[in-house]
Amino acid sequence: MRLITLLIALMTTFGAQAETPQLQAARLLHDKSCTSCHIRMYGQDGSKMYTRDGRLLSNKLEIQQRVASCNATVNAGWFPEEEESVADWLNKHYYRFDN
Repeated sequence: MRLITLLIALMTTFGAQAETPQLQAARLLHDKSCTSCHIRMYGQDGSKMYTRDGRLLSNKLEIQQRVASCNATVNAGWFPEEEESVADWLNKHYYRFDN
């Protein structure tokens, strides 16, 4: 229960209240299943995974494919709709691709 309260407080603090419930849920999925691996790879909060020079993704489809691959790799157990919402959240916050 404390974890849920903490997550809600953090989301409110960082402006997540402006996001749709679907994107809020996507952020929680991402934070639960992706962040620890990204921190091991890039340090700090792991966001350098998305902002580094020479990143390989160049459109929304590639984000969706990468999310699906990571989902399978870490056995997160996400449904396709969850993969899509995490890809949408990543695009909104890091990539900002139109296509």
